[in-house]
Amino acid sequence: MISAGDFRNGVTFDMDGNVMQIIEFQHVKPGKGAAFVRTKIRNVISGAVIEKTFSPTDKFPTAYVERKDKQYLYKDGNLYYFMDNETYESEPISEDKLGDSFRFIKENMECKILSYKGVVFGVEPPFFVELEVVETEPGVKGDTATNVTKPAKLETGAEIKVPLFINEGDMIRVDTRTGEYMERA
Repeated sequence: MISAGDFRNGVTFDMDGNVMQIIEFQHVKPGKGAAFVRTKIRNVISGAVIEKTFSPTDKFPTAYVERKDKQYLYKDGNLYYFMDNETYESEPISEDKLGDSFRFIKENMECKILSYKGVVFGVEPPFFVELEVVETEPGVKGDTATNVTKPAKLETGAEIKVPLFINEGDMIRVDTRTGEYMERA
């Protein structure tokens, strides 16, 4: 059992027969009245997102989600194929289960496949990936204000903002959770 006061991002629990995952949470202690937990939760099977408020003492059964390492092989239409590293079997997963952070994944990268009772509902890429910048504008000389960024296209096709000193051909590290530039690789 997990109480609403212990909610954190990524926690999964069973609510009314549905497996829910915390996307965002906020513990609120108003000056007047009782504390509460404001959440944004996602049904892991259907993908529906709702906002719900809980009392910190509400309790729910924990839903155990299986996370298995698999290697991304290739894309065929709207199916993405992943290989089990132990059995070498490939498994197709539809595009709607991948999520936004999958745009930073290239072939042969390791990912975690998330499933509940044998039903795959998501793919979790590594937190940090190293990618090559294939297209960006040169930095403008004299534009030295702090935190100035420019758009850059990566080898996977994703576009992010990078500092002015990054050039085409540079390898950079990207945080897949936020989609932000971290550092040069």
